[in-house]
Amino acid sequence: MATGRPMSDGGHEVRPPIVLERDRHLKWRAFDRIELLLMVLCGVAIAGFSVCVVLDIVTRTIGSPWLWLQEVTSAFFIYGSFFGMAVATRRADHLMLSAITEAMTGMTRHCVEIFNRLVILVCGLCMVWFGWENFLHGFGSFRMPSLTPLAWWYLAIPIAGVFICLFVIEQLVNGWQNGFATLERPPEEEERVL
Repeated sequence: MATGRPMSDGGHEVRPPIVLERDRHLKWRAFDRIELLLMVLCGVAIAGFSVCVVLDIVTRTIGSPWLWLQEVTSAFFIYGSFFGMAVATRRADHLMLSAITEAMTGMTRHCVEIFNRLVILVCGLCMVWFGWENFLHGFGSFRMPSLTPLAWWYLAIPIAGVFICLFVIEQLVNGWQNGFATLERPPEEEERVL
């Protein structure tokens, strides 16, 4: 029975896995910590965005707006969105035509899964290349009132692109070796996953 708390295993704390066992065949354990870090950063960005929006509303309502809050709000939104895109790519929750491929079997499914991931890889590579170009050109444009270069907002694009490429390569290599079909597990196991 899942209690929501880590269980004890001989004095050691056992935490529920971040990856469902049915998806483990597509993932390397070494990347679990990267995924967890990105998820935490997304949570911080969502919380920061929400707090900044509330503070912006309150300060404008009382007639003393903090103009710099819009810059901070947009930074939280941009980084949270792009890091979330990277996490969703690893979890196969984003940019996938999964409904189509789940109905397929055999070599047809294998080929379509590879094609889907290659398309995502090309998108990730474009994010890295063109995001880096935007980052470099962003030092010529500035946010008001702080005069911070827009490059720091654009930096989220190539960073997320690198993680997307990394996670897609992980899935391609493991899917090629182990197959792409997910292993079905009972619903009680899904409750134990973060």
